[in-house]
Amino acid sequence: MTESLETTTDTTDSGPGGYAAARLRLLQEGSRSGPPRRSALAELTDQWLAALLTGGARTAGIDRGVALVAVGGYGRGELSPRSDLDVLLLHDGSADRSALAVLADHVWYPVWDMGLALDHSVRTPDEARATAAEDLKVQLGLLDSRHIAGDQALTADLRTTVLADWRAQAPRRLPELHALCQERAERHGELQFLLEPDLKEARGGLRDATALRAIAASWLADAPREGLDDARRRLLDARDALHLSTGRAADRLMLQEQDQVAAALGLLDADALLRQIYESARIISYASDVTWREVERVLRARSAARPRLRGLLGGRGGRSGGRGGAADAGERSPLAEGVVEQDGEVVLARTARPDRDPVLTLRAAAAAAQAGLPLSPHAVRRLSTAARPLPVPWPPEAREQLITLLGAGESTVGVWEALEAEGLITRLLPDWERVRCRPQRNAVHRWTVDRHLVETAVRASALSRRVGRPDLLLVAALLHDIGKGWPGDHSVAGETIARDVAARIGFDRADVAVLATLVRHHLLLVETATRRDLDDPATVRSVAEAVGGATTLELLHALTEADALATGPAAWSAWRGSLVADLVKRVAAVLAGEPADDWSTPQQTTAEQERLAIEAWRTGGPVLALHARSEALAPGEAGGLLTDGLLTTAAEGLPEDEATGPEPIGVELLIAVPDQPGVLHTAAGVLALHRLTVRAADLRALELPSELDAAGAAAGVLLLSWRVAAEYGSLPQAARLRNDLLRALDGSLDIVARLAEREAAYRKYPRRRGAHAPPPRVTVAPGSSQLATVIEVRAQDAPGLLHRIGRALEHTGVAVRSAHVSTLGANAVDAFYVTDSSGAPLKPMHAAEVAQKVERALTSPSDA
Repeated sequence: MTESLETTTDTTDSGPGGYAAARLRLLQEGSRSGPPRRSALAELTDQWLAALLTGGARTAGIDRGVALVAVGGYGRGELSPRSDLDVLLLHDGSADRSALAVLADHVWYPVWDMGLALDHSVRTPDEARATAAEDLKVQLGLLDSRHIAGDQALTADLRTTVLADWRAQAPRRLPELHALCQERAERHGELQFLLEPDLKEARGGLRDATALRAIAASWLADAPREGLDDARRRLLDARDALHLSTGRAADRLMLQEQDQVAAALGLLDADALLRQIYESARIISYASDVTWREVERVLRARSAARPRLRGLLGGRGGRSGGRGGAADAGERSPLAEGVVEQDGEVVLARTARPDRDPVLTLRAAAAAAQAGLPLSPHAVRRLSTAARPLPVPWPPEAREQLITLLGAGESTVGVWEALEAEGLITRLLPDWERVRCRPQRNAVHRWTVDRHLVETAVRASALSRRVGRPDLLLVAALLHDIGKGWPGDHSVAGETIARDVAARIGFDRADVAVLATLVRHHLLLVETATRRDLDDPATVRSVAEAVGGATTLELLHALTEADALATGPAAWSAWRGSLVADLVKRVAAVLAGEPADDWSTPQQTTAEQERLAIEAWRTGGPVLALHARSEALAPGEAGGLLTDGLLTTAAEGLPEDEATGPEPIGVELLIAVPDQPGVLHTAAGVLALHRLTVRAADLRALELPSELDAAGAAAGVLLLSWRVAAEYGSLPQAARLRNDLLRALDGSLDIVARLAEREAAYRKYPRRRGAHAPPPRVTVAPGSSQLATVIEVRAQDAPGLLHRIGRALEHTGVAVRSAHVSTLGANAVDAFYVTDSSGAPLKPMHAAEVAQKVERALTSPSDA
């Protein structure tokens, strides 16, 4: 490496062209990457800038008292392909200002001519110290200062004084740095969970790694060293590959760039890349938590010591009795066998013997979580090196301690992360390795698979009073997605793994069977409730057969809610909760011995629905009612009826006591219209024209009393229930919605043409490049109903999607008996109960043809 750099020295002396060629050769060397390439690039740049400084000094007539200093990442010798050059021109004040300007221009302009980003300054040592005292970021950069060329003593003096200032000011500046890190984390999120992470700014990224170096330089605390350098190196390697792949100084790893970056790093695919990045971020995040906790402890102890010292010097000796002071810093309060609290952390007792007590790890973790205290990193490290393995199956105490840990609520997360940091979780549960740091490429999910499982246990702990077996609920929450990362359906794979894990931790056969059922069917309730007709006896019977018993149903209900709440805000709502609760009620009745056919009668029509239906039949046109809705309210529970007028905010129509409650999310829209073809897709098209996003929809037919019709026939009315929100801006007027719906039904408003015009207008403007959505999929759900055929559509949510689906179904000649629409983030999952012209379910061949035609129509919307 030295020889190759020496050969470029002559070219760097000749100006930017020589440096550019040498730089390009270095970046194209396939054999050199990672730290060696970053170091070589910094050294090559040093030679170039040194030559520029020498030439500039001759031109300016300056022969002493100046130095060129690299700061920040360049100062650390970590120069990525598109990194900024952070450079300080340091001088002792003896040179003339105009001569310094000539020298600076001689150095800066060639850098700019190269197209490189430059962060530069010209200062004396005193000016540099004064600026650092005012600007924390400047001070952090100077902590990594490194001499490039010129007066080396000048640089050495600056480094010495800056470090001395930093250590003297650390009690004041470290809290400022901590606040800066927290603010950055809130703005950029946590690197270990983001699908498009910022490698530098997000929590657990390169900025946090730099902050840990600054803390170590203060001598107040030091970060755990295990794995930290490797984690930082992997993030830098990923950033290098990103720079080379994109040709930009980018720190954010976009979805469309991940495969290319993975290939450049020799990784299998984008998931392997993200997993490596998440593992690195987790190490840095944990080290940051531990280190900042130690900083706070040291500063707290110093603050408590000062008054006592002043008291002693003033002749007022004596001990302070306050908890947490220096006098009682060594007090140890017992928490469990072999586990004590000391100075705000959970540590092992002096008499603890990890080599003889296999349950000690779980006992310490459970005690820490229950007390809401962090596990000392020293205790965790000792457990990882000395703890005796648990026998298989686990003894009852170990199982009880695991359940206690999982049931501690929010404090479980920090303790679990501490165990993860030292590899103790995979030692206790070997199957955990498959899900550890595994990304979830679904916008609905907030967390990696492993963190989602822990978060589900946290949510389940709050629901434990609703079930008779909270231990099974908590363990099922921890294991419900354990099959992710294995081939095939993760629920099927998870069932097998859950059986093994449950037996490993000591549950008996009956409990193992229940846990396996919960894992296998953890999506059953929410998928059935939101995508199937609950008035169909076959729907309820199929769920009852899968669940098998009332105890399992009770547990599955709680697990469903915990899973959804731990997934993200788009996965659960009062509406979904009410649908699941209704399904559970019906299944419980069947399990109690009631025949499923008793549920085939539609639910009792509400007074409002009946009023709207009668009005629609009387007027021969659509009737609308809108309710302002909040996520805390089930459908139809609250909100004044708004049959007309401008809905400028979703909060209008709410009772006064709800005005400051949960944030409104839109409106519940009820439409009653005399039964006629095309109502579903026509209404959906009108909503799309008014830029209303359909979050949920339900369609069913109402039979009104025969006395309403002069001929004595039963009057048929379709009732559509929608949950909608404005795409942006304010909600539309109810009167305009009704008028447009009337025009669309009588054919005077061409919905298809209007939507096509809007789509054409969108195409005129370039859109930001994003992830390519997978193609829509339309399938026939076998055995889902005895009364109709269920066509299930899964597609990327988009304006007018429901309109296109409805038109496609109408063109196939089937009748839509009912529809159940749900939106999860960017994904729409819709189920349509259809029959043939005689009202019977479709024949298998016919059903397959309908599904294929709808899928083709969605793939090529113009053909719909």
